[in-house]
Amino acid sequence: MIDADGSTDGREIIQFVGALVTGADFVKGSRYAAGGGSDDLTFTRTFGNKALTRLVNKMYGTSYSDLCYGYNAFWARHLDVLNLDCDGFEIETLMNIRAFKAGLKVHEVPSHERCRIHGESNLHAVRDGIRVLKTIIREWRSTPAPVVHEPAAAARAADQGAA
Repeated sequence: MIDADGSTDGREIIQFVGALVTGADFVKGSRYAAGGGSDDLTFTRTFGNKALTRLVNKMYGTSYSDLCYGYNAFWARHLDVLNLDCDGFEIETLMNIRAFKAGLKVHEVPSHERCRIHGESNLHAVRDGIRVLKTIIREWRSTPAPVVHEPAAAARAADQGAA
């Protein structure tokens, strides 16, 4: 899963797939992991992302380094527990929280975000930050979907459609 603005490097997918085939259920890119970075983060976006990441880590006991980044990979069999039911910039946060709450094995890999090469950003840092905060609170109050553990052969067959 990548942003359509051309800011992600498709060559990094090797790291994401490598993490999946060695046991991860959900792999998230991180601009703050060693080897990651961004050519496009403003002070406001950095501050907001770090604050929201700290909040999620504190509330959920996670150890994420980058909550609001759209470069992710996961097995198709986990779509049901992710239950992606929003359409804004809060989608990354929702995925990260639901993956954790469902007990999925989450792995971060470093990723470098470049400046967008297509389109104009629709991000409004404060407004969208509030939407992310509301998502964090809403998910805190909800119960997680159970993880479905499939037999190895069925899981391999299902994984042919990895997203």
